[in-house]
Amino acid sequence: MEIKIVKKVLDANLTVAEQNRKLFRDNRVFVINVMSSPGSGKTTLLEKTLTKLSSEIRAGIIVGDVSTTHDAERLARSGAPVVQVNTDEFGGDCHLAAHVIAKALENFDVKQLDLLIIENVGNLVCPAEFDIGEDVKAVVLSVTEGEDKPVKYPLMFRVCDVAVLNKIDLLPHLDYDRQAAVNYIHQVNSGMPIFELSAKTEAGMEAWLNYIREKTKQKNEMI
Repeated sequence: MEIKIVKKVLDANLTVAEQNRKLFRDNRVFVINVMSSPGSGKTTLLEKTLTKLSSEIRAGIIVGDVSTTHDAERLARSGAPVVQVNTDEFGGDCHLAAHVIAKALENFDVKQLDLLIIENVGNLVCPAEFDIGEDVKAVVLSVTEGEDKPVKYPLMFRVCDVAVLNKIDLLPHLDYDRQAAVNYIHQVNSGMPIFELSAKTEAGMEAWLNYIREKTKQKNEMI
């Protein structure tokens, strides 16, 4: 019985995810779901991303956290419209589900967006299991975490389309094997592109920004 209940929950989520996907497709909005463990530098990465793209791409962001609006307040400085989702209001979920995204979208004029970024709740397990209608799933891994995170949490790295290895400015100060981390990522997902960068110093950021520019352009021009 428990397996049937779980299946029903995931089936219901997929139904709403497809509705979200159709809405994004009809309005030619490129949607990227950004996931990571807490402390990876995900918010700093997105703050810099939104700020640098603000003059050329109409972007919005949905921010998921168990509680507080700290991240949303930081991201709002970019000038992009921000919607905060706090999951403690419905049990403290460790992920954003499709119906939560659908509800958050009521606060946007989707026709006025080219790009929607979803900053998922910090967790390397739960968010990987839920399709929310995005075009691309991205995982952020920092060099302050263990190199073996990809093989310890393989589902996250298996379902994602792209990875960001963040905080590379700290490499000289850490006992961290960068190549081992890259190898572990490719052991789980052999074709995954990896952007090695520092959101703080902005080293390596341009390749990441160009990736988003190109994906957004492709979606905006879709017939």
